[in-house]
Amino acid sequence: MSGLPQFKIKLYADGADLNGMREEYKKGIASGFTTNPTLMKKAGVKSYKEFAKTVLKEIPDLPISFEVFSDDLEDMEKEAREIDSWGDNVYIKIPVTNTKGVSTAPIVKKLSGDGLKLNVTAILTLEQVKKVADALSPDTPSIVSVFAGRIADTGRDPMPIMKEAVEILKSKPKTELLWASTREILNLIQAESCGCHIITITNDILKKVPQVGKDLSQLSLETVQMFYDDAQSAGYKI
Repeated sequence: MSGLPQFKIKLYADGADLNGMREEYKKGIASGFTTNPTLMKKAGVKSYKEFAKTVLKEIPDLPISFEVFSDDLEDMEKEAREIDSWGDNVYIKIPVTNTKGVSTAPIVKKLSGDGLKLNVTAILTLEQVKKVADALSPDTPSIVSVFAGRIADTGRDPMPIMKEAVEILKSKPKTELLWASTREILNLIQAESCGCHIITITNDILKKVPQVGKDLSQLSLETVQMFYDDAQSAGYKI
């Protein structure tokens, strides 16, 4: 992160565009990567397994989260064990419930107890955080992904929830809290102030990291210059 603001929080690049993932890996800003079936679909990924294997060849030494997609808990477990076999740096994303609202805590407990590194995702409540924390093994590295951005989308301030989640997870020292669904660069500052261990950031937001702490007068001047240059290039006249 030479030349960039220094943060204690880890920045995980969130996406499924292989070229973008390569770019962020080479920059050395990201400490890990996350993706999911929705992002893969948007990126035009045809084969889940082939994509994952390619990513792992390109990025062999940083944590990468790949998500199960079955709705049946037994099938989720089978998929998780298959994904786990793809690499030592793999974390398996398990949704906190299935589509029927059935908690995945039983398979989280089983898989985590067996030493599989999990990223429990789509969490929005402290009750869910507590249930997941109870299920996770204290001996296995894991991630708890709370969708702070989606909490904010409902008009609620996510910061009190994230601060409380940090306290809940202190009982599991190998478990990290992840601020998910980041909307803007300010969320990076908020996540760090809450004590979160990780924040997921899309490539377009990652590009704004060098602006953190930038002089506002200089930024104002650059904005005026942008408006002027665009008007000139468009040939506008009054």
